[in-house]
Amino acid sequence: MTTKLILGFIGNGKSANRYHLPFILSRADKILTKTIYSATASRDRWPQLPGVTYTDNLDVLLGDPEIQVVVVSTPSALHYDFALKVLQAGKHCVVEKPFTHTEEEAQTLFNVAKEKGLMVQCYQNRRFDSDFLTTQKVIESGKLGDLLEVEMHYDYYRPSVPESVKEFSAINSYLYGHGCHTLDQVISYFGVPDHVRYDVRQLLGDGRMNDYFDVDMYYGTLKVSVKSSYFRVKERPSFVAYGKKGMFIKYSKDKQEHHLKLFYMPDNVDFGQDAPEDYGVLTWMDNTGVYHEEKVVTEQGDYARYYDALYETLINGKEKLVKDDETLLQIKLLETGISGLN
Repeated sequence: MTTKLILGFIGNGKSANRYHLPFILSRADKILTKTIYSATASRDRWPQLPGVTYTDNLDVLLGDPEIQVVVVSTPSALHYDFALKVLQAGKHCVVEKPFTHTEEEAQTLFNVAKEKGLMVQCYQNRRFDSDFLTTQKVIESGKLGDLLEVEMHYDYYRPSVPESVKEFSAINSYLYGHGCHTLDQVISYFGVPDHVRYDVRQLLGDGRMNDYFDVDMYYGTLKVSVKSSYFRVKERPSFVAYGKKGMFIKYSKDKQEHHLKLFYMPDNVDFGQDAPEDYGVLTWMDNTGVYHEEKVVTEQGDYARYYDALYETLINGKEKLVKDDETLLQIKLLETGISGLN
């Protein structure tokens, strides 16, 4: 029989029900969600899952000896306090992104976990986005030659979001809320940059929401740029990679989030899959000076792979997927990038 990993959740909102539970359910043979805590449990709008206990008493969750790991999926400002309570209760902890507000808070959580022989880790499911995985495949094919530049865009046209926010908050900024996806992708694949340049703005003026960022990370001659805006009426490509011999462009983003918003779940065989018109295009010159252009079949994204890795760590003793140093670096970049705003 497979040893099951028993989970609990703090928070019963969009994060838990859209980006965690559907993928955990796809791994029901080895992962079980037992209890979900929410301060507003009786009024939560998401349908309750059969066999799961819903409670507004945190002690019911933290006092259950069967629950091995607790996932913190609350609003960002509450991540640190709840994660600390979970660790102090003697349980492993997964924390939604952004992990914490400051590098100091992140280091405190890692220190407490180490002292108690526990694991705490950030939920970086976007490492398993199909567009990111496909770009890696192209880079590793060698057809681009020496890599010179990578651009990553995460754009919306949602002026109503920043226009509705009348005061500045670092933890609720666009950089923290979306840079936590893309900066982790850069760190996980390219490592620690030599240096970083920040252009983080409040397009509506001082004292308003951060609604734009452009972060350039340098690795020798390679520049990796992470760019996002709420005011792009037409999105820029998700990924563009340039090398000495060619380029790759992938316009459309990973489809998993789009399908989840439509309540089209991972148990569908074509969940998250690109159609041929969504494939990226690779243009390159071979060693004889002949140009080639080809579509690249999109790699399959799957956020459940985060939970596969978590299972291997907590049940089979494998190394953590998201390393402490990677999380600390990311929080440092976020904290530094937002520091000039108010």
